Amino acid sequence: MPLNSLLLMSGGLIQALQLLAGLSFLIVLHEFGHFFFARLFKTRVEKFYLFFDFLFPFSGLLNFSLFKKTSGGTEYGIGWFPLGGYVKIAGMVDESMDKEALAKPPEPWEYRSKKAWQRMLIMLGGIIVNVIIAIVLYMVIFGVWGERYTPTAKAEFGITTDSTGRFIGFRDGDIPKSIDGQPIDRLENVVMALLFHNTGGTMVVVRDGKDVTLPIPKGTITRLIKRRTPLLAPRAHAIIDTVLPNSIAIKAGFKEGDSIISVNNDLMQWGGDFIKYRSEHEGQPLAVAYSRGGRIDTIHTMCPKDSMLGMLVGARDKYMVHETYTPGAAVGKGFREAFDKLRLYMIQFKLFVSPEVKINQSVGGFYSMGKMYPDEFDWHAFLSLTAFISIALAFMNLLPIPGLDGGYVIFLLFEMITGKQVSEKVMEKATTVGLVILLALMVYVNGLDILKIFGVKF
Repeated sequence: MPLNSLLLMSGGLIQALQLLAGLSFLIVLHEFGHFFFARLFKTRVEKFYLFFDFLFPFSGLLNFSLFKKTSGGTEYGIGWFPLGGYVKIAGMVDESMDKEALAKPPEPWEYRSKKAWQRMLIMLGGIIVNVIIAIVLYMVIFGVWGERYTPTAKAEFGITTDSTGRFIGFRDGDIPKSIDGQPIDRLENVVMALLFHNTGGTMVVVRDGKDVTLPIPKGTITRLIKRRTPLLAPRAHAIIDTVLPNSIAIKAGFKEGDSIISVNNDLMQWGGDFIKYRSEHEGQPLAVAYSRGGRIDTIHTMCPKDSMLGMLVGARDKYMVHETYTPGAAVGKGFREAFDKLRLYMIQFKLFVSPEVKINQSVGGFYSMGKMYPDEFDWHAFLSLTAFISIALAFMNLLPIPGLDGGYVIFLLFEMITGKQVSEKVMEKATTVGLVILLALMVYVNGLDILKIFGVKF
């Protein structure tokens, strides 16, 4: 087997292991949230499982576990069906419900005998823990690594932008100044500010030395969510900053410090010009004229179609600064980052269920989630993605779908407002329907992933 194929396989395995580790960590702690509040209110917890020990959502099919141990009246285990996990709380209508037990009068140690506010906290426990995990992880990230960003003031030649940026109104050379009246002091803040912009909002850019006010066009948020390239970056001269080992670029003869003059006789003043040209000429020959040590020469190579050249031209690193945080500052930054990510995920979800975005282009299953991780393990990337997935799990579990925590919350809110409990029969039927819908969605999104693996375009 070719070496590059082995490397791809090993990279994919590393991504899969990171996803498995991250999800397992989050699932166990999510279920611990339910477990904690159940025990707090003296409710019996019969099982605590990572993964399901039955064929979800059919609790009576293929019942076996890979590991189990009973302690303190609770069976702890690892199931064989790797789609989440669960705690089995006595007297609760869920995917593992015991219909015979539910037919009997409620016992003092059962979920259904507890006060509505106690049952509410038991159901919200997992969501609360997921949010806390995200906050703590972001605190650690900012406390240990700080953050790197690009001050707008350091973009001396303005920015270079992609097709989405041009749709919004940016032009190469612009310097973002404000969005909806809020100053933009970091280039990285532009995307978030646009995602949270007011309807009919405006932005101000410095263009050719003058302030220019531009309306933010309708469809901006959709375009931002769907984009596949960076919205903007500092504009820099077309000088090669980095050439990766064993890359197409190094084999062709490029070296760090080379100044690109033209490609196929088209002048390349800025690094962004080269990046755009490359993306528009995939699979085509390139004649790259460059200057090295005062000498001008030309390198002939092919512009790869499905891989990278392996060199960074006009990279933004030289414009970035690194900011560190004291433990106290990291706490505040962690809180803000977690809730900013929650707002961002809510915007994304709103778009996913809108007619503006095709659902088969905007959702993915485990394969898509795994591809978010780098193919080489990195603690910073791993913790950042795990924190974001924790926020996503908290939000998704709060959706008012029977079978999810949010579905139970809706039933409890109804009870707290009206003073009447939803009948167990209604809850049982609603939960069954909800679980079937969830299973169908999981099959759908993972089926899309399988089609993507085989090259099907959407």
